[in-house]
Amino acid sequence: MKDIAIWNEGDWIAAIAAVFLFVVIAIGGLIAARKSEEFVGHPRGLFVLFYAEMWERFSYYGMRALLVLYLTQFWLYNDGSANLIYGSYNSLVYITPVLGGYLADRWLGQRKAVIFGGVVLALGHLAMAYEGLQGVTDPAIKQADPAINVFWLALSLIIVGSGFLKANISVIVGQLYGMKDLRRDSAYTIFYMGINTGAALGTLLVGYLGQTIGWSWGFGLAGIGMALGLVIFWFGKPALRGNGEPPKALAASREWTLYGLGVASIAVIWLLLQYQDVIGTLLGVAGVAMLLYTLYEAFKLPRDARHRMFVILFLVALNPVFWGLYEQAGGSLNLYTDKYVDRGGVPASLFQSINPIYIILLGPVFAGLWQWLGKLGLEPSTPAKFGLGVVQVGLSFLVFVWGAKTAGVGALTPVLFVFLIYLLQTTGELCLSPVGLSAMTRLAPAALGSFIMGAWFYMTAVGQFIAGKIGEATGGESGEMSQALTLHIYQELGWVALGIGIAVLVVSPLVRRGMHLETLGNDPGDDLAGQGALGLEAQEAGTHPDLKTN
Repeated sequence: MKDIAIWNEGDWIAAIAAVFLFVVIAIGGLIAARKSEEFVGHPRGLFVLFYAEMWERFSYYGMRALLVLYLTQFWLYNDGSANLIYGSYNSLVYITPVLGGYLADRWLGQRKAVIFGGVVLALGHLAMAYEGLQGVTDPAIKQADPAINVFWLALSLIIVGSGFLKANISVIVGQLYGMKDLRRDSAYTIFYMGINTGAALGTLLVGYLGQTIGWSWGFGLAGIGMALGLVIFWFGKPALRGNGEPPKALAASREWTLYGLGVASIAVIWLLLQYQDVIGTLLGVAGVAMLLYTLYEAFKLPRDARHRMFVILFLVALNPVFWGLYEQAGGSLNLYTDKYVDRGGVPASLFQSINPIYIILLGPVFAGLWQWLGKLGLEPSTPAKFGLGVVQVGLSFLVFVWGAKTAGVGALTPVLFVFLIYLLQTTGELCLSPVGLSAMTRLAPAALGSFIMGAWFYMTAVGQFIAGKIGEATGGESGEMSQALTLHIYQELGWVALGIGIAVLVVSPLVRRGMHLETLGNDPGDDLAGQGALGLEAQEAGTHPDLKTN
């Protein structure tokens, strides 16, 4: 134990995070000890889901903060290759929830899917704690270590486990409330606070242990966190009031067949992760197929509904632009922070907590802002909000590059500009991500609702892969990141995103007319609240699914 007299900033941040975690756990214990079926006006099941999801996000985001650093510093991949692996991993994480949600809706039910996903996730996070050869400095020898297959297996387990858990646990939140229950919005607000609390604390504590004590300590804590979330969910079954069960009686043979498919998919993911170019090709082919199918269905619809489908295609096409830049946070920006930022003794991974902390602080502000502007008749339209989101992510890189160049290329970048890039990216996220989820569920025809939501996540996955390719480019020909090249790429990306965002703002009135809001039905079933909840989980930390936007 380090003497408190010599603690640095990183030690103090981790200590404060640990204290806060214990406070959150203590509050959970008080809730569990109550005999009442409700707490602060909400069913106890909401808080079971809150804590289960908090621990799952704790483990997931803690591991995410370390991943690209682990790839470069332990497995000795060059910076470019590590970014591509990171982007490929994230793209698969964003695709599998669509399949997991489908299996749960059709056969398994959400509760069993979450339990299966939780078990697989816990195994994956714990497998990450297994390390191979120590002290090897030759990348060829290091990456030939058979233990690297355990690493690929661990990532595959996390991807498949996330597919079964991420979409389904948040759907159960919606099932606890009737469609017209006025508590629904506040319930999702509470739930998303759990998501971001787990994301922030996991990043701080897992990242701190991984970078200061040892990788296995950090990844081991992530595994323990996932196991705790699974235990809470398992024993909290009575509080769910029968929600999340299979839609119809499920034969044991059918149930175990579905689990078998899940296990088999781990082997497929294990192979794909090692051949990142194959992932890119598959994403491209499937993307073209989805576009053609969407157009085929659109031209069979009446005029207004067809125009809405075109609007959906327009909005979905912006997903890779936004997420391709935004997701530099866990990849190239994480490496840049480690190498070229004046961190003052704070491990680079801890800066990944800035986004969820901003979300906790700013999410309610944006929700209130849209409602206030709506009452005044000044709320931006959905396409205008998308444009604002892309503009802000572009500006975030331009501000960061300006700050770095002001300090001087070759000098350490002031840490202030790390906080600023995350601030602009977070406000951009709040303009695009929850708004997009609401738009997908609102504009899609009922018969195509699940497909359109799947297309949204699919294009987010494409954005994650593009993020990996951008990160790979920051490594240059040698594969090793340089400050000058990275800032040049960031500046070019910033200007391109700014230009796209401004163009979207210019055409947004025309796109808004294509939404035909005046003929849009008001059937509560069209809101697809369960799918909005699904979106809560499949996006980055902290999106609010129930923001009603134009």
